[in-house]
Amino acid sequence: GGPKAAARSGDVTRRVLAGQVSGRITVSAELKNNIPANGTLFIYARAQTGPRMPVAILRRSVRERQNAFVLDDRTSMSPDLRISAFSKVIVVARISATGDAMPAKGDLIGESQPVAVGTGKLNIEINRIVR
Repeated sequence: GGPKAAARSGDVTRRVLAGQVSGRITVSAELKNNIPANGTLFIYARAQTGPRMPVAILRRSVRERQNAFVLDDRTSMSPDLRISAFSKVIVVARISATGDAMPAKGDLIGESQPVAVGTGKLNIEINRIVR
């Protein structure tokens, strides 16, 4: 390796991190009892400006109890619409009782303010019910 190889490795790591958003999902104490036992957790990023279609998405069973997430180009819905192509995104976490991708009345939801792609340690709290 040597110093040049280490520098190249650091550059690659920075580029990979720059093309993703990562963090944790929590549910507010007020809504913990509203989590459906067979619910589906959707975590997705949409561009701050531009298309409303998610640029990256994860789908999990709420039974997994996995709160950490990473949204990057591997979780893109389309090869033409990747998270790394945007500078800012809004990250949304939604628990659906039906498993449908489209939000519905009764779903539990929380979202971030616009954040720079490359942000890590983002905390999203699911804190309201879709009406």
